[in-house]
Amino acid sequence: MKGRNVILLIFLLVLADQALKIYVKTHFYVGESHAVFGNWFKLYFIENEGMAYGWQFGGNWGKLILTLFRLFAVIFGVFYLKRLIEQKFHPGFIICVALIFSGALGNLIDSMFYGMIFQDSSMFTYNVAKIFPPHGYAGFLHGKVVDMLYFPIIRNAHFPTWIPFIGGNEFEFFRPIFNISDAAISTGIITILVFQKRFFKGKLHDVVSKPVETDTLVNDEVQVS
Repeated sequence: MKGRNVILLIFLLVLADQALKIYVKTHFYVGESHAVFGNWFKLYFIENEGMAYGWQFGGNWGKLILTLFRLFAVIFGVFYLKRLIEQKFHPGFIICVALIFSGALGNLIDSMFYGMIFQDSSMFTYNVAKIFPPHGYAGFLHGKVVDMLYFPIIRNAHFPTWIPFIGGNEFEFFRPIFNISDAAISTGIITILVFQKRFFKGKLHDVVSKPVETDTLVNDEVQVS
């Protein structure tokens, strides 16, 4: 697979991710939602300081550590993708890694810069953030990740009462609110898990069939008894 195709894929995914985030950030206040297709697909604006799908990671220091981890992961991903392309890995595997890389890069941009280039959004004052204000809502590396994709396909349902611990509790599918970057990461990881045998079949065959070189003298005088 050609490197320029991988770069184009990453660019388009990050562009789509950031365009939607900037639109939502500058047109919605936190907690605002609008239906896209009926009641099962909505744009629902939330912000989180943690990982994908709103998972949290330990306050300001946790936020800083997570952002730095994303930064190192993106730097590593550049060299890893280059190696995969040079060694002609399965195109499907390269695409999956590119999806994961683009997702990490998209959320990294939020974490690094959004605190400096946006005003804070508030659900209490219905404040919609402006871009490039005199002062942002946070410093470098402390921005919040913008999430907005919400698919409440099944709502107001309840678990059967016979299920231990959660029986009778309200059930909703799909509850998490996420963004294009989160979707790209999840798609890449799940596809690798499902198709790993196909992706690595040729590489495993090369490893097994590669002859073993040895300096040991083998001739008629060397016998194994």
